[in-house]
Amino acid sequence: MAGGNSNYWEDLRKQARQLENELDLKLVSFSKLCTSYSSSRDGRRGDSSSDTTPLLSNSTQDRMFETMSVEIEQLLAKLTGVNDNMAEYTSTPGVTSLNAALMHTLQRHRDILQDYTHEFHKTKSNFMAIREREDLLGSVRKDIETYKSGSGVNNRRTELFLKEHEHLRNSDRLLDDTISIAMATKENMTSQRGFLKSIQSRVNTLANRFPAINNLIQRINLRKRRDSLILGGVIGICTILLLLYAFH
Repeated sequence: MAGGNSNYWEDLRKQARQLENELDLKLVSFSKLCTSYSSSRDGRRGDSSSDTTPLLSNSTQDRMFETMSVEIEQLLAKLTGVNDNMAEYTSTPGVTSLNAALMHTLQRHRDILQDYTHEFHKTKSNFMAIREREDLLGSVRKDIETYKSGSGVNNRRTELFLKEHEHLRNSDRLLDDTISIAMATKENMTSQRGFLKSIQSRVNTLANRFPAINNLIQRINLRKRRDSLILGGVIGICTILLLLYAFH
């Protein structure tokens, strides 16, 4: 029975890792789609007089966005179900002796699920904001072009206004890209810091559980300090000798 429970737990972990890998790939593609959305729309506007048609139209990107959103939501729901099954397993009376290790593994999978859910909702919100902004700017530009073509006026002031409008839009897009990069970097650093803290916590736990390992770590640290002091002393003596030789 214990072997069957162990196999069941391993199957759940395998499913969780597989879903997490799929979610990671989907979220990367989803982020690239959202990042390229604004740029592709700008390219289509800038090349409006060309006879060629872009490979991905606005409606195509919107359909891809909706499809990928549904797929990611389904994967998140599946991963949530697997985590719930893992939580039920940890409360089984037959596995109480391993409950601490199982709970640690379960918490790690829950943290990953939370990070993926947060990243998905953030990317989706950014995409919706970009699409609304681009739709608004596209509508303004269309109204301006309609006014120009209907009135037949093509004076210098209108051209300057359009150029200034383009400059403002480009500056706004670059600012948004910079903010997105900064936020992504901050999130990555926060995630790495949490991972390092987790490793440090594990090392401290092992050191507290096994005094021999703790003593070994202390000896290693003392030897490193001693070697550093010896090396510093040698460097200092060599430096003094060189200075004496140089000014002799």
